[in-house]
Amino acid sequence: MRNVHHFIDGAAFAGTSDRSGDVFNPNTGEVQAQVGLAVPGDLDLAVQAALRAQPGWAGTNPQRRARVMFEFKRLLDLHMQELAELLSSEHGKVIADSRGDIQRGLEVIEFACGIPHALKGEYTEGAGPGIDVYSMRQPLGVAAGITPFNFPAMIPMWMFGIAIAVGNTFVLKPSEKAPSVPVRLAELFMEAGSNLGMDLKGVLNVVHGDKVCVDAILQHPSIAAVSFVGSSDIAQYVYAQGTAAGKRVQAMGGAKNHGIVMPDAELDQVVKDLSGAAFGSAGERCMALPVVVPVGQKTAEALRERLVAEIDTLKVGLSNDPAAHYGPVVSAAHRQKVSDYIQLGQDEGAELVVDGRNFSLQGYEKGFFIGPSLFDRVTSGMKTYQEEIFGPVLQIVRAESFDQALALPSAHQYGNGVAIFTRNGRAAREFAARVNVGMVGINVPIPVPLAYHSFGGWKRSAFGDANQHGMDGVRFYTRVKTVTARWPEGDVADSSFVIPTMR
Repeated sequence: MRNVHHFIDGAAFAGTSDRSGDVFNPNTGEVQAQVGLAVPGDLDLAVQAALRAQPGWAGTNPQRRARVMFEFKRLLDLHMQELAELLSSEHGKVIADSRGDIQRGLEVIEFACGIPHALKGEYTEGAGPGIDVYSMRQPLGVAAGITPFNFPAMIPMWMFGIAIAVGNTFVLKPSEKAPSVPVRLAELFMEAGSNLGMDLKGVLNVVHGDKVCVDAILQHPSIAAVSFVGSSDIAQYVYAQGTAAGKRVQAMGGAKNHGIVMPDAELDQVVKDLSGAAFGSAGERCMALPVVVPVGQKTAEALRERLVAEIDTLKVGLSNDPAAHYGPVVSAAHRQKVSDYIQLGQDEGAELVVDGRNFSLQGYEKGFFIGPSLFDRVTSGMKTYQEEIFGPVLQIVRAESFDQALALPSAHQYGNGVAIFTRNGRAAREFAARVNVGMVGINVPIPVPLAYHSFGGWKRSAFGDANQHGMDGVRFYTRVKTVTARWPEGDVADSSFVIPTMR
């Protein structure tokens, strides 16, 4: 049985605990590896390694840190297929989707290659007689990231790419369900440094674990900042506990993204977009689009008919099948959770148009597969509408008007992403301005911003004031120091007992 170890101070570390977790192959349902689960002492070893490395790394000039990022990016490109296959083997998403996972993380590394420019401060010459004022951005020290199973490459790189580039060292706690890719990323980062003649031991560490490790991160006095992505309840817990301990925290939670379909939308294209956004990666994305809101009954009937026909063409298959549109979900427990939500939707009175619960892949009956499901006539009072299902389930919520459609995502507890499909520029502009959601797509079903912008939702989709990556990421992982300097000339002046002013 393969063992997945921690990665601390530049090397694999088995840990001091006898606790472990199963790592499944979602295609077969079989246990393929064991991952060690850290105790607080294991985490402390990683933090101590990060503390030792941080002064030297922060003292490395930004241009040299950027060169490490350039080399790391080169290695990611070189090992893309290997990483994608490894990711798919533990998560279950198809390999093309895994490559996309890695690519979106790699794009943040590309942004980090320009960190010397992003770190430039402000300067005012002659703010007063012989006085100059300038600011500088400095790293916080040791930062930590807690990441989910559904993006084992992208979200870790969203976090540590920026954190490390600005001069922090980092401790990553990935999901124990898909632990191997994060370790491989750390190995490649060490290789990037070695290729440039730099010893980066302790700069990036990986510690596996469950709630025990999460709580140890939140309580550790030497961790200055924590970034989290996961469910909203846990995000709120992480934010509350971390800030109470004096840490800087950004905690991204769940979502229930809506797609508004106006009567003038190009339905054939909309159906293709909805199919990929709702069912891609088996719906295991916080930016999936699980709710579609057609405006007007004519639009609703036409959309429903096309969606049923489109779903009939989808192929659910092995994660390494290039013809499959999506693969299994991550675990048997998660498959059961999705099935339970489908049953709840029926019990609440929604119309189950397509039921994916009975899907089985021949020869892989023990795999964690579930077919696409479609509900119609879902209402805003239903629990299945209010909560995040996180599976291949699409719900149709009918609206009679633009204002009614706009009100649905605006009033929902989650505010991660939303999309509108229309040919009417005025309607799109008004929707983008008025909707109470953090990220908006106009004829774009999954509006994840590019790496040089920032990612973040509103309401219960995000806790904290700073978004992920982009310049918000730079601001989150640094603090500003402002210097006021005077170089006096001539005689010594009398002491002043009033607050300095610039005359």
